[in-house]
Amino acid sequence: MTTSPHARGDGSLYIRQRLIIPSDEITLRVTTSGGPGGQHANRSLTRVVASFDVAGSLVLSHADRALLLEKVGPVVRTSAGRFRSQGQNRSAALDQLTQKIAVALTRLPPRRATRPTRGSKIRRVDQKKARSRVKEQRRPPSDD
Repeated sequence: MTTSPHARGDGSLYIRQRLIIPSDEITLRVTTSGGPGGQHANRSLTRVVASFDVAGSLVLSHADRALLLEKVGPVVRTSAGRFRSQGQNRSAALDQLTQKIAVALTRLPPRRATRPTRGSKIRRVDQKKARSRVKEQRRPPSDD
């Protein structure tokens, strides 16, 4: 069986330096893969669904839990079924789960308000004038 680069030897997931999710908080479920593939594909349990209960987790800090609940909801779920082996799909599902949690936990710095540059003001006015000319040419000719 292949292991995920984010998975540790005991099955826990390494998200970042001070956040490691233990394997007992991750639920793995196997199902049959969908799609074409002949008789073998319809009988083998190769698709893996990995889920993590954010609301019931004991390892998340209050701030991390609030951020995850806001961005991804009470349960984070991923599935993998593109490989023919359950082990590869398990590794892929755990990788996806790790990535999804890590991305949701990233905090963007607050945007600092800046003034528009002189060039952007000029471009905006030029675009408005060009648009005005286009609309002016669509008008019917005046009676004068």
